[in-house]
Amino acid sequence: MVSWITLIFVACLGSSLIVLSSGSSAVAADDDDNSYEKIFDELKVFTDVLSIVERDYVREVHGDELVQGAIKGMLTALDPHSGYLEPEFYQDLRIQTKGEFGGLGIEITIRDGLLVVVAPMEGSPAEQAGILPGDKIVKIEGNFTKEFSLVDAVKRLRGPKGSPIEISVLREGYDDLIDVTIVRDRISVKSVRYRLLDAGFGYVRVSQFVESTADDLQDALYALVKENDSDELRGLVLDLRNNPGGLLTQAVRVTDLFLDQGVIVYTDGRVQEQKQKFFAQKRGTQAHYPIIILVNEGSASASEIVSGALQDHGRAIILGTQTFGKGSVQTITPLANGGALTLTTALYYTKNGRSIQATGVTPDIIHTVDSPPATESKKENSKKSPIRLREGDLPGAIANPDGRRSAEEGEQASEEEGDAASSSPPAPALERPQDLSTPVLLERDSQLRRALELLKTYERFQPE
Repeated sequence: MVSWITLIFVACLGSSLIVLSSGSSAVAADDDDNSYEKIFDELKVFTDVLSIVERDYVREVHGDELVQGAIKGMLTALDPHSGYLEPEFYQDLRIQTKGEFGGLGIEITIRDGLLVVVAPMEGSPAEQAGILPGDKIVKIEGNFTKEFSLVDAVKRLRGPKGSPIEISVLREGYDDLIDVTIVRDRISVKSVRYRLLDAGFGYVRVSQFVESTADDLQDALYALVKENDSDELRGLVLDLRNNPGGLLTQAVRVTDLFLDQGVIVYTDGRVQEQKQKFFAQKRGTQAHYPIIILVNEGSASASEIVSGALQDHGRAIILGTQTFGKGSVQTITPLANGGALTLTTALYYTKNGRSIQATGVTPDIIHTVDSPPATESKKENSKKSPIRLREGDLPGAIANPDGRRSAEEGEQASEEEGDAASSSPPAPALERPQDLSTPVLLERDSQLRRALELLKTYERFQPE
């Protein structure tokens, strides 16, 4: 029996839910002899090519180098989240689940052969250097990144704490490359931040799902009650914007805080081990105050599980813009050489049987935000809105099994507000929301302001 441990596929690779296999599983025999014969014929072609390259290529290459390259190419042909993890990188990945790791604190993906920033992490060197979602990393230390794999890019971006690295980014609306020097640091993920917005109304920001997130969220909710003179909250804003996801177990535990029964999420794949259901428990459930969840195109994976589950249960109102649409699960299988195979093995579904893959979660209330005012020097270069990168935009992305498209679902939202031409963050990139006073934050963040207004009027529209 294979044991399963949930892992995060964080920051520098992209948003994923991952399951770690304790070892390689035997491949089941195929009853179709003709199929095997065809595979062996193709393998003969592969060995012929391998021999020719080893013999005739302009420089000497080792067989293991060629085989690893072939493995990478095979997995790249499947979908954006399947891949080969080299031994050193795999060990780093396992450390990252603790919520502390070295690097720039930047989440990237690949689109049209280019490295694209999904989101910088809050408080990270990348955020402080002004890196924005949608930036295309064209050069790393003067080397063009065209056709870099994610693993190749991550290896180049990492380095000792305190060491500088120069990257060149192409930003929508700018004619020239922007050169940015970033000093690497030890990234420690503080996944939960909170404050009282007004008497009885709490705000909790979850930036990523790491091992401590559910416990930290529970502590934050208790602290908000204490700060509210020990009175129960009248409403809560749960901010999951630009949350790239993380641990599946933490997404389940966070959701369980607000539900007392029913299915939270289930996964479905080709083999029995990939068919799992996660249920809410009554013990530890929070008081039944109204909840509004803020999401945007940077909300992915685990954050989509939370928002989709609470939406299906009618426990929360979702406000914002369409989410990223990362609805697949990756299984990591360790390999004999110390590396690992990460393979897409299942899709996850909400209580109502809804797959979020390539579509995302459609908010109950669509509310975009206004762009921050441009400075005089940037007005000419800021005419275009930022790139809205989502799962369905990635080459080879798995289609939604129900054939749904996010644009079609977006038409069903109950309300549309704000400036539909932009999804920029409400505050300048270098001014972090946690550094702002509550009045200033509400003034600058139209989505948060709208959520608080809805919470304050929520009771008026409830049946007697």
